[in-house]
Amino acid sequence: MVPSDVFREKMKELQKRIEKAKLGGGKERIERQHKAGKQTARERIERLLDPSTFIEFDALVEHRSTEFGMEKRKIPGDGVVTGYGTVNGRLVFIFSQDFTVFGGALGEMFGEKVCKIMDLALETGAPVIGLNDSGGARIQEGVASLGAYGEIFYRNVIASGVIPQISAIMGPCAGGAVYSPAVTDFTIMVAKTSHMFITGPNVIKSVTGEEISFEELGGAMTHNVKSGVAQFAAENEDHCLQIIRDLLSYIPSNNMDDAPYEEPTDDPRRTDPKLNDLLPDNPTIPYDMKQAIVSVADNHRFLEVHQHFAQNMVVGFIRLNGHPVGVVANQPNYLAGTIDIDAADKCARFVRFCDAFNIPVLTFMDVPGFLPGVDQEHRGIIRHGAKILFAYAEATVPKVTVITRKAIGGAYVVLGSKHLRADVVYAWPTCELAVMGPEGAANIIFRREIQKSEDPEQTRADRIAEYRKRFANPYSGTRRGFIDEVIEPAVTRPRLIAALDMLRTKRQSLPRKKHGNIPL
Repeated sequence: MVPSDVFREKMKELQKRIEKAKLGGGKERIERQHKAGKQTARERIERLLDPSTFIEFDALVEHRSTEFGMEKRKIPGDGVVTGYGTVNGRLVFIFSQDFTVFGGALGEMFGEKVCKIMDLALETGAPVIGLNDSGGARIQEGVASLGAYGEIFYRNVIASGVIPQISAIMGPCAGGAVYSPAVTDFTIMVAKTSHMFITGPNVIKSVTGEEISFEELGGAMTHNVKSGVAQFAAENEDHCLQIIRDLLSYIPSNNMDDAPYEEPTDDPRRTDPKLNDLLPDNPTIPYDMKQAIVSVADNHRFLEVHQHFAQNMVVGFIRLNGHPVGVVANQPNYLAGTIDIDAADKCARFVRFCDAFNIPVLTFMDVPGFLPGVDQEHRGIIRHGAKILFAYAEATVPKVTVITRKAIGGAYVVLGSKHLRADVVYAWPTCELAVMGPEGAANIIFRREIQKSEDPEQTRADRIAEYRKRFANPYSGTRRGFIDEVIEPAVTRPRLIAALDMLRTKRQSLPRKKHGNIPL
């Protein structure tokens, strides 16, 4: 049957409208986007999703504003591309802000488009990915644009812990716009082309007199190193999109699903004799805990999260016999592995994410305590440190802990100990489990003896050695069941795999309540 002329004309009209929508702000603005080192909204979607899987919604939506001559400036799509597709064969919903249309500024219809795919994602149990490149609220639409932001924020919060939410900052993200990424699970920023801030450099200068560049104020490394707002720093846009794909490979589509399993190609019984030599003989000398993490991981792959922030704490994802596992570890190479305010926040947030999405938590512990200092105390290390114990105590996923060396005082208790319901706790023979370090303990317990001694330094050294032998070892913990087994470091990987296999069917429930009151 040959299509009628009327049908052909209607198809031409449809195609014409679609082509106009695909051009966004026009060829000139697209060229400017490319010259700035940035891809267009549609190019980003094409490179992120599996080929030919993107289905677009609302490509022909237009704004309804008539103020400031806006009725003459209507562009199909209204500055954001929305829809769904797949990543590694799994359904995801996506919105990509188009900087070529009104600078990516968000208006009423723009917001409705984003809210539509967020609602669908929540109903279908699929992740939401936001590619942000926007100058903020569309001023011409006034309070309607602010209301649109509020609707998005509400959905971010309702979806939190139900479906994964990932934000990529691929251009400017200013004012109220920053709060949506801040509520999502992971934020990735692109070096040199992305910025986040509440108020820009010009406003800051006019109010406080401070002069600062865009990059220093809210660039990728500022938020990865100093503020902790972003969890990843990408070298370029392609790298950013690859990080999203990598992240999704470790996390489930929703809180009812198990994390995605991959057929393992690494021997689950593999041992690593090098781990026997990882720790220095002198317990005060640092080492790199990441070597232990990489050693036990399938194919030695470790996706580190928050790599540049609070480096005394390491968090990220590995696989053990094909199953994703969230790793939390002290880093003796930085601040001796002590826990400070930033490390506490980093740890607690990651543990809570893993617990929300059914990902087991593996903890490598070598902690001499919380970082001492007036500044830390006055800024609330007590409150921030309490977040860790809250996160671990609340988590019902399988929890396995390996104590490699120091497990001292309150820091030992909060960081995945038996007392906060760790399921399995292993210790290496080098473990020092004690109320406080041998040096401090000896100075208190044997103070008078040391003071009266003819050779105080030698007496102190002898008593430190005595305390370490009697108390600062794993066996005080094994006698009380706080440590399940002291293992040879080389066999850590097969022991962890066996423990997690045993815990695969773990079911634990908490008392019914609306929610806990974490010390924020």
